Amino acid sequence: MGTRREFHGGLTFSVALLLLLVQPLIVFSSPPIACDPTNPSTRNYAFCQTTLPIDKRVNDLISRLTLEEKIQQLDDQAAEIPRLGVPKYNWWSEALHGLSNWGHGMHFIGRTIPAATSFPQVILTAASFNPDLWYRIGQAIAVEARAMYNAGQADGLTLWSPNVNIFRDPRWGRGQETPGEDPTTASKYAVSFVRGLQGDSPTGERSGQLMTSACCKHFTAYDLDNWNGNVRFTFDARVTAQDMEDTFQPPFRSCVEQGRATCVMCSYNRVNGVPTCADYNLLTKQAKNLWGLDGYIASDCAAVDFIYGASHYAKTLEEAVSYALKAGVDINCGKVMNQHVGSAIKNGNLSESDIDRALFNAFSLRMKLGLFNGNPQKLPSGDIPPSQVCSTEHKNLALQAAQDGIVLLKNTGNTLPLARTKVTSLGVIGPNANFPPSLMGNYNGPPCEVITPLEALQSSIKNTRFEAGCNIVACNVTKIPEAVQLASSVDYVIMFMGLDQAQEQEGLDRTDLVLPGMQQTLISKVAEAAKKPIILVLLSGGPLDITFAKNDPRIGAILWAGYPGEAGGSAISSIIFGDHNPGETSHDFFAM
Repeated sequence: MGTRREFHGGLTFSVALLLLLVQPLIVFSSPPIACDPTNPSTRNYAFCQTTLPIDKRVNDLISRLTLEEKIQQLDDQAAEIPRLGVPKYNWWSEALHGLSNWGHGMHFIGRTIPAATSFPQVILTAASFNPDLWYRIGQAIAVEARAMYNAGQADGLTLWSPNVNIFRDPRWGRGQETPGEDPTTASKYAVSFVRGLQGDSPTGERSGQLMTSACCKHFTAYDLDNWNGNVRFTFDARVTAQDMEDTFQPPFRSCVEQGRATCVMCSYNRVNGVPTCADYNLLTKQAKNLWGLDGYIASDCAAVDFIYGASHYAKTLEEAVSYALKAGVDINCGKVMNQHVGSAIKNGNLSESDIDRALFNAFSLRMKLGLFNGNPQKLPSGDIPPSQVCSTEHKNLALQAAQDGIVLLKNTGNTLPLARTKVTSLGVIGPNANFPPSLMGNYNGPPCEVITPLEALQSSIKNTRFEAGCNIVACNVTKIPEAVQLASSVDYVIMFMGLDQAQEQEGLDRTDLVLPGMQQTLISKVAEAAKKPIILVLLSGGPLDITFAKNDPRIGAILWAGYPGEAGGSAISSIIFGDHNPGETSHDFFAM
C-alpha cells in the first residue's frame, strides 16, 4: 500500500512519541455533516431522505452533479461539493493492526486523541489461530475509528485493511502484514477481522449502518516488492489457474463472500500479463459479479499511474485511467483520475456512464456508513467518546494478542519458564531489547504506551543489567567484549535479536534468511560465556534460518515474538516467567 516510507531511527521515534505525549489538548472538533437537517438548502434533497432506498438516494445525488464535480470524486481525496452540502472525504486510512497515521484520513498530532491501541503485527496475531481474538481486534479498531470520527479527527471511515496476500516467499518484506503462508488460515483471518471491523456479529449478521468499511488487499498474487531487479510495479506473476484458485484467491473470496467486505484493493503487479487494476475479468467478472462484492474497488496508491508509467501497458495516462475505470476500479489512490478522466471522456475513451458506475459504488458505501444521514453524533455509534481509544479493555486485548501469538521454538531441559524467586541477577543483551520501533511492525500508528522487553524484565527482576551488544539491529558494529563480560557475571541471560523495519518492510525484501550483520557471532560468544544456557528471543516478521541456535546446547530456549505491538515487552516477560503459555507459528522457521 502506498509509496510513503517510515522513519526508523530510535531517536526519531522517541522524539515523535514525546511530542505526542506532551502536546496540549488543542483541538476538539466535530465530524463533517452531510444532509444537515438545520441547513434549509439541503434537507429536502432526495439523497438526504433516509426513508428512501440507498440506490434511489445515490442516483439522486449523482444526477445533481456536474461532470467536473463527478470527476473530483474519483480520487481518494474527494473534494467537497459546497452547493449540495457534501463535505470532503478522504478514502485512505489504514488499520492493519490498529489505527495508523498512514494515509490522509486519520489525524493525531495536536488533537484530543493523540494515539491509538497498537496491536501486534498480523503475522504474530495469526499465530494464535484464534478467530475470536481476530474478531475482537477488528471490533476494537472499529470502535477507536468511530471515536476518532466523532471527535473530528477522521476524514473518513474507510479502512484499507486487512492484507490477506499469501506469504509464499519468506524473504518478502511485507509478509509481516499477512496471516501467513496458509490459504485456509488467511481466509479465516480475513472473515473474522473484517466482521469485527465492519461491526457485524461474529457469525456475520449485520444490522443497521456499518461501523467502518474494510478493504481486502492486494488483489492478487502479490508477494514481491523489490528483489533481484524485480519490482512490484512491473512484476508479472505467472500463475496457473489451479494455483490461483487453490492458493491466491481463497482469502479474497472468503473476504467478500463470508466476511462481506465492502472493498477490494487491486495490486501493483500484473497477473499473467495484465495489471490487476486494468483487469476486467478479475475486478468486475470475478470480485463484483461472481463473488458479489457489495462495495467498491480501490486501486493501490499510484497503481493506475503505473499502468502507464512503469509497465507501459497503456500508452498514455489517459488510456491508463480508461483501462482502470472500465475494468472496475471505483476509487483511485492518487490524483490521476482528476487529471485525466476529463480528457478521456472528451476523446471518447470513456463515457459518463463509466464515471456514474464508480460514483454509485462510492456514494453507496458512504451512505451505508451513515455519512449522509445528518449529524453523525446523533446517529448509531455517534456517542462513542475519546475515552474508548486506548481504553483499558483495548490495551489488555493488545497484551492478550501478543501473549497468544508468541511461539516457543526450542526449550531444552525445561529452560523456560524461569522462576522469579530463583533469578538473583539477569543480563539482557541485544539491540531489540529496548528499542520501541522494533515492537511495532509497519503501518503502525502512535501507540498508547510502549513497554519494551527490558522495561518489563526490570519490573520483575530488580538486579537486571543491559548491554545492547550491537549499535543497531543491522549489527554492523558490536560491543562483544562488553556483552560477554555481562553474560559471565549474571545468573541468567536473555538476548533480544532478529530483525526490524530496516531489514524488512514495504519496498524492501530480504536477500537471505540469516540474522543480519554480526548478530550470530554475538549470540554465540554470549552463549559461550554465560553460566547457564541462554534464552534467545527473536523479533521478526519473516522467518529466519537459525540452524546454529537450534544445534547449540548453550542456547537453552528460543522464542519467536514477531512484532508484538505496544504491550510486547510485557507479553514476552509473562511467557518467560510462566504466566502465559506460548503458541505455534503461522509460517515456517527454518531448521527448527
